[in-house]
Amino acid sequence: MTAPSPSPSPGTAPAPAPAPSRSGRWIQRWDPEDEAFWAQTGERIARRNLAFSVFSEHIGFSVWTLWSVLVLFMGPKYGLTPADKFLLTSMVTLVGAVVRVPYTFAVAVFGGRNWTIISASLLLVPTIAAFAVMHPGTSFSTFLWIGLLAGIGGGNFASSMTNINAFFPMRKKGWALGLNAGGGNVGVAAIQLVALAVIGASGGPRVLLGIYIPLIVVAAVLAALFMDNLATVKNDTGAAVDAAKDAHTWIMSFLYIGTFGSFIGYSFAFGQVLTNQFGRTPLQATYLTFIGPLLGSLIRPVGGWLADRYGGAKITLWNYVAMGAATAVLVVASMQKSLPLFVVAFVVLFSLTGIGNGSTFKMIPGIFHTKALAKGLVGEEAVLHGRRLSGASMGLIGAVGALGGVGINLAFRQSFLSYGSGTGAFVAFLAFYAAAFAVTWAVYLRRPAGQVSAETAASEAKPQLSYAEV
Repeated sequence: MTAPSPSPSPGTAPAPAPAPSRSGRWIQRWDPEDEAFWAQTGERIARRNLAFSVFSEHIGFSVWTLWSVLVLFMGPKYGLTPADKFLLTSMVTLVGAVVRVPYTFAVAVFGGRNWTIISASLLLVPTIAAFAVMHPGTSFSTFLWIGLLAGIGGGNFASSMTNINAFFPMRKKGWALGLNAGGGNVGVAAIQLVALAVIGASGGPRVLLGIYIPLIVVAAVLAALFMDNLATVKNDTGAAVDAAKDAHTWIMSFLYIGTFGSFIGYSFAFGQVLTNQFGRTPLQATYLTFIGPLLGSLIRPVGGWLADRYGGAKITLWNYVAMGAATAVLVVASMQKSLPLFVVAFVVLFSLTGIGNGSTFKMIPGIFHTKALAKGLVGEEAVLHGRRLSGASMGLIGAVGALGGVGINLAFRQSFLSYGSGTGAFVAFLAFYAAAFAVTWAVYLRRPAGQVSAETAASEAKPQLSYAEV
């Protein structure tokens, strides 16, 4: 929804885009909305930073969801009940959600490259600590405190998304943010696949941890060698306050609870549900648990691409319909104790969370750009205003959305305590998806709500503009 670039005067060739001015690893000038700049230098630099951002965020997700795998290794000798394990994974998810807020602001303070190096290096702390205490006889409180440290891996998502959001133009954000987040989300499936190989080779949890310690070092080194800082990215506390006051920030947070909150919550809980409700061994559970997160991660860029093409609100709306249908099937499968139907429905639900993750994050820049147009701003002024608020809101939305994972694990904990199965939790999730569908339709698709004035629409060479286009 960017304004068209002005045409050059007849007989005048377009001025070449100046190359980014760099000091060390800092880029002083960055204007991705300038199409000449983007074609000549911007796209190459942005794609390089995206690639190494994805890898670092990927490792961050693996460390964050480390305990979803470690609890499968922790048999009767560890003395933990199913409720203990769900509480442990809930608290890890909670920390990952909370640290997303400061991680969002860290990019402007330290620089995207510099913070990627720091945040990747910090992952060594929970990994080495878990290596030290992972043995029978360690108290539950110790496991809980060490697990909380792993939550810092969840913050890498927020800083990475804030950083990549600044590198790409509006017309490419859906694809770029979807690819960045999807590549990071694959870290969930990756650690489960590695765990499957370790369990299959009769290895213990320390073998798994020993594999990831050098990978963390590699992520930090690659960021140092190949990433850049953008001097144009500044922390704007006023923008953060404005974003927090804007109702759309909290509406999108609610919708993101249903998509990303579901993804991360199910990633932590899937294996435990299989072992506790269907009697699968850790090896049998791990054979199945990686499929859902893998598909949900890989399909996230597709959600962003679909949103770029058809509108994020429309894709999000119908995605919630499909999520509700898949959850209804899970309720039936859970009541009938049908493992094949349960696994198929769960994998489909995982895939739908990925599509929803891509479409909801695409909506955020579009919503604030539309609001800028509604205020009478046009062209570059509207783009800058929308970018300012959308960047500030992403950290809050990402943090609140991740809290959905806490709710899912607590819901499973209570459902198993009360009913001995996850059926009660799935019924609650079904009700939530119905509410998310209603909110998406009422706020972003029901006309004439959110419609921009005819004068503003005309200035953008469009007959009409509404939130349905975000």
